[in-house]
Amino acid sequence: MPLLPFSNSNSQVELSQMKLAVLIDADNTRPAIIEGLLDEVAKYGVASVKRIYGDWTSTNLRSWKAKLLEYAIQPIQQFSYTTGKNATDSAMIIDAMDLLYSEKLDGFCIVSSDSDFTRLASRLRESGRTVYGFGEKKTPRAFVSVCDRFVYTEILRGEQDISLDEADEDKPAVKARRDFKVDQKLLKLLRDTVEDLADESGWAYLGGIGQKISLRSSEFDPRNYGFKKLGDLFRAVGQFETEERPQENGAGRQVYIRWRKRK
Repeated sequence: MPLLPFSNSNSQVELSQMKLAVLIDADNTRPAIIEGLLDEVAKYGVASVKRIYGDWTSTNLRSWKAKLLEYAIQPIQQFSYTTGKNATDSAMIIDAMDLLYSEKLDGFCIVSSDSDFTRLASRLRESGRTVYGFGEKKTPRAFVSVCDRFVYTEILRGEQDISLDEADEDKPAVKARRDFKVDQKLLKLLRDTVEDLADESGWAYLGGIGQKISLRSSEFDPRNYGFKKLGDLFRAVGQFETEERPQENGAGRQVYIRWRKRK
């Protein structure tokens, strides 16, 4: 299981050396996310391959064309030969399998909200590769669950990139902090994870909590709730208390979390 961006482990340095293939389904991805997407990918490793798939003769993808040169993304042409059939998905799947056997890659970033990539993600993981999924909130649960980690692309879109016609169509995916209210599902996930890692006094190291949560929920991300860091999310949940401690062999400080005891 790969380390996560909100983990504080020193082993995360190794993660940044992973060679990744970024495969984008242009039919199901908005150009507005591309800068945030590549910044996110850089947290996990190096994007050795960057390809985007679609019918580039169609006017539907014209907003993508300006982004291709700027971000050095290779467009792969796929004509829509038959109405109702998604040729783009087939091209991506074939390319992914070719890359699996022809390139020395550590992982794949599949950018789409389409459930057709569920089996592909599963097959890549069976081959020992890490799979990062990127898609909108509407992405089917099956695809989300099969990825090692899944990032909702709504949190990657810069406000300056949202066009006027999209502003009416899309609602903010991330709640403002002042409106944050923890639901029972999230509370259970956080509490169970803390209790799994807690010492005799009930305290658990925040870095370990981030890793453990990823095993329980591939799509968990504090940014989905309006918080940049996992520690900020815990501080906003009244049922937990936090404590900062100096590192044993360093000048920094480490954060510990505990379920708040009833008085």
